[in-house]
Amino acid sequence: MKNKKKSENYLLKVPNKNPSFPFSQDENGIVTLEVENKGAMNRVFQKLFKKPKISYIHLDEMGSFIWLLIDGEKDIIKIGEEVKEHFKEKAEPLYERLSKYIKILESYSFITFK
Repeated sequence: MKNKKKSENYLLKVPNKNPSFPFSQDENGIVTLEVENKGAMNRVFQKLFKKPKISYIHLDEMGSFIWLLIDGEKDIIKIGEEVKEHFKEKAEPLYERLSKYIKILESYSFITFK
C-alpha cells in the first residue's frame, strides 16, 4: 500500500512572521529585515573578511506591503485580495507571484505556517 500524501491548498495556508527576524519600516513604507549572521563559519568570515554581524534585507514596495499583511491570521488568499486592491494590475499574475514570494520567505525561515 502506497503512502498517499494529503493534498492541501497552498493558498489556504496562514503565514506567520518568525520573531527571530526583527524588522523596521521607513517613512516610505519599505521594510528592512535584520538577519544575524550566526555560526562558526560566519564568525570566521566576520574576522577574516570583515563581514557584518547583521545583514539588512531591504524589501521592495510590494514585498514590504505583503510583509506587513502577514499577521498569523490571514491566509494567502486574503493577503492576495488586499494586494490586488492596493496594486491593481501591477500585481498580476497575482497568486503565482504571491505564492512564489511566500515560498521564498519560507525558504529563508522568515515566516512559518500555522
